[in-house]
Amino acid sequence: MKDAAYTLPMKDRFELPPGMIYLDGNSLGPLPKGTSDRLQTMVAQEWGQHLITGWNRDGWMEQPARVGNMIARLIGAPEGSVTMGDTLSVKVYQALSAALKMRPERRVILSDSGNFPSDLYMAQGLIRQLGQGYQLRVVAPEEVGDAMDDTIAVAMITQVDYRTGRMHDMAEITRAAHAAGVVMLWDLAHSAGALPVDLATANCEFAVGCTYKYLNGGPGAPAFIYARSDVAPIMEPALAGWLGHDAPFAFEPDYRPAPGIARMRVGTPPVMQMTALEHALSIWDEVDMNALRAASIALCDLFISEVEARCPGLTLVSPRDGAERGSQVSFAFEHGYAAMQALIDRKVIGDFRAPNIMRFGFTPLYIDEGDVLKAVDVLEQVVRNRLWDNAVYQRKALVT
Repeated sequence: MKDAAYTLPMKDRFELPPGMIYLDGNSLGPLPKGTSDRLQTMVAQEWGQHLITGWNRDGWMEQPARVGNMIARLIGAPEGSVTMGDTLSVKVYQALSAALKMRPERRVILSDSGNFPSDLYMAQGLIRQLGQGYQLRVVAPEEVGDAMDDTIAVAMITQVDYRTGRMHDMAEITRAAHAAGVVMLWDLAHSAGALPVDLATANCEFAVGCTYKYLNGGPGAPAFIYARSDVAPIMEPALAGWLGHDAPFAFEPDYRPAPGIARMRVGTPPVMQMTALEHALSIWDEVDMNALRAASIALCDLFISEVEARCPGLTLVSPRDGAERGSQVSFAFEHGYAAMQALIDRKVIGDFRAPNIMRFGFTPLYIDEGDVLKAVDVLEQVVRNRLWDNAVYQRKALVT
């Protein structure tokens, strides 16, 4: 990122409803200002006036690589090592299947019990498809490093736990994986845009992540996939789509993979979603990730100390040490779902994760100390006055 003069937070860069304290950017980032105008231009002028010529005239076909390079700068990856498209689950499937083919003599996928369920579902589905004795081995998060052995083909680990915010040591675990000959796949869903990431130094083979959380790409924003430079030319895509072909418009009957990461493209890129993301990512040219990380830890520490002092019945489930967690804080509470609905009703937006976790994300781009203190004021009222004990707040919504 550029060394630029800026002040955190940068609230004037986002469309935030008046009076709302938004502590859910770890699930869906807010709308960056200017995105609506950029999309209107894309729809009315590029699509509306240029029609199919927009693929060339407006650079739509190059978007996955162009936006991928913007992501690469944020995750410590070299230019040309990241491409965009599809959902995170699809990218997990692509990376996992390619990793397994790199260790054909091994039959185990290693993950941990704190991993996001969709990653585990992808592994389970791939195993059912492959047969041949493949298995998923799930261990406790603290046991991942010691679990590496010569039976494991690939370790599929999410750096920051979606539920508690606990953070793995990427460099240490990758070293343990490589010492055992294991291919390393990192899920950066709760890392990219939340904390400094250095894939080049970590030396992992693959990484994937989504862009609608800390990167503010909007609901349904496309995912990214990274492959190390020596892996990219030899990996075999399980989803051999036409835009991953070396010459898509030659329309050859047989698949011939594109060089490098481009072979992990599948189908037509989602141009409108990619356009919104591309605009959102421009803000990161002004952000120093180390300063952002320091602010995040300070905000989370303040929240923890205030909640523990003022809100009886809530139990911290996130690591207390800021160096061991991502940019979120989670508390367990018996009435967590209803309490979160009461908070949301009072314009303090967090979310709930079963069975009893109240989850709060802290994004220094638009959250400051005053927001933290106001949020705890409201949380204290909800807990001490049993405001959660209302039938309206007990009804489970489709999305929690």
